[in-house]
Amino acid sequence: MGTESTSSSAHAAIRAAIRAVPPGRVSSYGAIAARAGLRGRARLVGRVLREGDSPALPWHRVLHSDGRLAAPPGTALAREQMRRLAAEGVPVRKGRVAREYFIDGDDLDVLLWRG
Repeated sequence: MGTESTSSSAHAAIRAAIRAVPPGRVSSYGAIAARAGLRGRARLVGRVLREGDSPALPWHRVLHSDGRLAAPPGTALAREQMRRLAAEGVPVRKGRVAREYFIDGDDLDVLLWRG
């Protein structure tokens, strides 16, 4: 019982951190995990995103820390991620987003606690 509750609250914290990333900005799996109080649990962020239980969750704003898209290159999912990012004014060049579009650390904390 405790594990399911802990897992549920961890997933909720991850979803809240993802929702805090504003349009036109991106963050990394690791930064999302850290903001959710789960430092070092970047893979858990990926698992929550794969569950896809919330269509409104802006999954496309979560990238690898080096700016690479989360979806494998050349896939329909990668094309969809690029389309969504472009619609928000985030350019993707050679499968990557420039560091200037990342929001993490204290900036993400401010957004998370404000929302």
